[in-house]
Amino acid sequence: MFRPIIATSTDADASKAAKEVASAAKVSDLKAVFAYCSCDYDVKALISAVSDELGVPVFGNTSFTGVITADGFFGGDKPFVGIMAIADPDMTVGVAALEKDGCSVARGKELAVACKKAAGKDCAPDYFYMAASPAEEEFYVRGITEEIGRVPFFGGSAADNSIEGKWVLYANGKFFADGCIAAFFYGGPKMCNLFTGAYRETDDYGIITKIDGDRRLVEIDGIPAAEKYMAWTGCDREAVTGGNLLVTTITSPLGVKDRLGRLTAIRHPMNGNEDGSFDIGANLAEKTVVIRMEASVDELIDSTGNTLKALIEKTPGKPLAFHLVHCGGRRAGIGDRIDEVAVQLKEAAGGVPFITEFTFGEYGFEKDDCNTTGGLMLSFTAFYE
Repeated sequence: MFRPIIATSTDADASKAAKEVASAAKVSDLKAVFAYCSCDYDVKALISAVSDELGVPVFGNTSFTGVITADGFFGGDKPFVGIMAIADPDMTVGVAALEKDGCSVARGKELAVACKKAAGKDCAPDYFYMAASPAEEEFYVRGITEEIGRVPFFGGSAADNSIEGKWVLYANGKFFADGCIAAFFYGGPKMCNLFTGAYRETDDYGIITKIDGDRRLVEIDGIPAAEKYMAWTGCDREAVTGGNLLVTTITSPLGVKDRLGRLTAIRHPMNGNEDGSFDIGANLAEKTVVIRMEASVDELIDSTGNTLKALIEKTPGKPLAFHLVHCGGRRAGIGDRIDEVAVQLKEAAGGVPFITEFTFGEYGFEKDDCNTTGGLMLSFTAFYE
């Protein structure tokens, strides 16, 4: 029988924090541990200690400013660690970690092979989890998909507290800032994912007519991206210059629809350049439509409880645990009202255990479409029987 164990600590001493969370997870049939912590810790010491205590794969990444469980928000100005340990006699979990090295598509294929080997399997998993550095997520998942086919996934990108590249990914005793980890799940409970930005579409949209590389938006309808965005919103040049753009667009980002129109993946403009181009937190393609999206801070808060309720309605069986990936940018926009999110999630969960991490990129899927990534999104996952 599937059993999730949630534990947290805000002890400033990494060894004490590790013992605190690990002591709660010493149960029979333990198979794996999702772990999210502050980049202010000695992350290697913390996670290694948890792994040594429990003797099963411990994997995850640093989370932006905190975690949320049914007991509330943990973090802020304190170091934090939160885990979701999973025990199930019928589950097998294969975990692997690879640093960035050459082509990330090829690396994704290697990662998938390593996960199958770790699980002692030669077939595709029932579903998988992925965490990567916030740079080439789409390429890693493409490589994994080339190896195992279209298998549902969930997860998010590593984050730090200040967007300085201090994030860390970890699994199987490996720790790095640039690369990818994955966990393949066989047997045990089933998985249902709801992936959404929970933003409203506006009537402002245009054709991406020029990009530079994969993630620099140069022109919309032949007009510099900054000029088009200012015309749409009425904001001034300062609001779309440099890092100001990241904050400006938390409540009004861009979105791209999938080929069926079932999912609008959010594209978060991160930095405004002198030439009027925008650096975006996910990949783009020329000759596709980009839409300006909107949500107030109140709506960002309410979307958390509403999305969890929608996930429960979507899940075809009884939820046993929730793994909730919440964008760090949304969390920054919510600011000191984050406790309101904790209240909403606890109420919506209805007593089902959950853990929430804050990421710099989110991953999920919609039925009949491909696994995909986005920013400023919610990837809420239910494990169910």
